[in-house]
Amino acid sequence: MWDWESIDVEDESEERMVFKRYEELINDKQDTEGFETVSSVMQDEVETTVLKIYQVMQHLQDLEGKLPLLARDNHVFYLKTSLTHLSQSYECLDSSRPWLCYWILHALQILGERLEDEDYSHIAGFLAKCQSPEGGFGGGPGQHPHLAPTYAAVNALCTIGTPEAYQTIDRQGLCRFLSSLRDDEGAFSMHVGGEVDIRGAYCAVSVARLTNVYHPEMFKNTGEWIASCQTWEGGFGGCPGMEAHGGYAFCALAALLLLEKSKLCDISSLLRWTVNRQMRLEGGFQGRTNKLVDGCYSFWQGGAFPLIHALLCEQGHKSKLWLYDQEALQKYLLACCQHPSGGLLDKPDKPRDVYHTCYTLSGLSVAQNSPTPVVIGNRRTNAVDTVHPVYNLVQTCASAALNYFNTLKIPELGTVCR
Repeated sequence: MWDWESIDVEDESEERMVFKRYEELINDKQDTEGFETVSSVMQDEVETTVLKIYQVMQHLQDLEGKLPLLARDNHVFYLKTSLTHLSQSYECLDSSRPWLCYWILHALQILGERLEDEDYSHIAGFLAKCQSPEGGFGGGPGQHPHLAPTYAAVNALCTIGTPEAYQTIDRQGLCRFLSSLRDDEGAFSMHVGGEVDIRGAYCAVSVARLTNVYHPEMFKNTGEWIASCQTWEGGFGGCPGMEAHGGYAFCALAALLLLEKSKLCDISSLLRWTVNRQMRLEGGFQGRTNKLVDGCYSFWQGGAFPLIHALLCEQGHKSKLWLYDQEALQKYLLACCQHPSGGLLDKPDKPRDVYHTCYTLSGLSVAQNSPTPVVIGNRRTNAVDTVHPVYNLVQTCASAALNYFNTLKIPELGTVCR
């Protein structure tokens, strides 16, 4: 299986800040050719807002030498507060409580912040209550098991990284649960009787590999089904025939790597589609063609580049950087996506939330930690921990979990798998 840790990383500590000037960025505004649409009007509004921010940032840099800083302490305070106090707007996520745990814990880990042991024990105990007797995890205590919160719970427990957290996972039950969701084509439904899409395949193979319950029979034809979701654009849709989308494309590529089926993917086509999702003016990524920039796609799109890099290296291509503008993305994230009181956001004038905080920081980590590291501004204040791009866990957490579970016997598959 592909070894992310095998990529050589150089040490580089210099400050970096190489951007287009404001005068150049104006030329990158969209050209509607005289035909306005709802989408083009919204795009113009975003570009205007971002340009104003970049103009102020340029003045500060020219006059005072100030570079954008990661407001680490503010983000840590926001995340720790969110562990126990969430606003009313989070009520709709009552069936996503393992996700809340994962987003907060992972974001804190990226920032290099650890909680007290008793806090980790309390969270592990809560996630244990979300585990179903049937195997897998539900969105909250007593809820039906579902692949999405199962992925989130496993990642949260691996982020905690204690024996108590690891031992919370019922691996035999998890194996049984995963087997029950596979269909005859190799696709996975999100829950028993639920929808089938590419998220299911990724969540299933990710937790199977991470916890060492992987059986080849469980994923028979899964790689071929995923490959059938690649679109004419080059990205991947949720199911065959659907529009290419950044989240689905990441899930597809990561799953194919975990399945050792990456040769089924048209990498050149995927690379062409993915590089074109980086916005020329803003520097961040959009999720789909003709959509707006969004901070979370700094990971869902940006996270695909280390995976593509590894595959191209196998073909003899050598590069010390990812194949997108890492500095432009960091500029967007640090200048436009930080809330002054902590937390990160989709784009300027949008509210902060723990989802965007998690994936924006994940994307920042990927953008910084290429084989030749690229950190804009002051490395001491702005550098964050390295994430494993396949699992989206901090590298040390992913390695520790894999080392722990790989010493355990793989549970028997049983007779559920078709």
